[in-house]
Amino acid sequence: MPLFNLTDLRARLAPGQRLLGIDPGSRTIGVALSDVTLALASPYGALRRGKLKANAAEVLAIAGKEGAGGLVVGLPLSLDGSFGPAAQAARDWTEALSAATGLPAALWDERLSSSAVNRFLIDEADMSRRRRAEVVDRMAAAYILQAALDASRPA
Repeated sequence: MPLFNLTDLRARLAPGQRLLGIDPGSRTIGVALSDVTLALASPYGALRRGKLKANAAEVLAIAGKEGAGGLVVGLPLSLDGSFGPAAQAARDWTEALSAATGLPAALWDERLSSSAVNRFLIDEADMSRRRRAEVVDRMAAAYILQAALDASRPA
């Protein structure tokens, strides 16, 4: 299944369908969920990164349970905005995940999302390192999804 831009992805959704935000880390995949109006993203959970088939089944189960009709996956562009090896790997993984789940997907720039979330958890929430490790992936997914929702909101 081809990748979509955010506007086209939103247009493909049936009324009331949600979007899943995905932050594909090397060990953990953060998951976030939008509300049905596509205005607000919330942290949902985290999956242990494994074989694509197993991760796709987990993502599809969440999508079915929560009424999600598409995926917004974080794209790790280089700090200068260039498309490097990590971005290509994320793009390839997203295309494979979309094909395996049958869910349309879009990529969204995730530069510094984990950094911003960690800063927030330290400065505002005064969270311990251990507790931050437990929540950072799903919060980064929500950060990515919220940015995508805000940027693609119809005028």
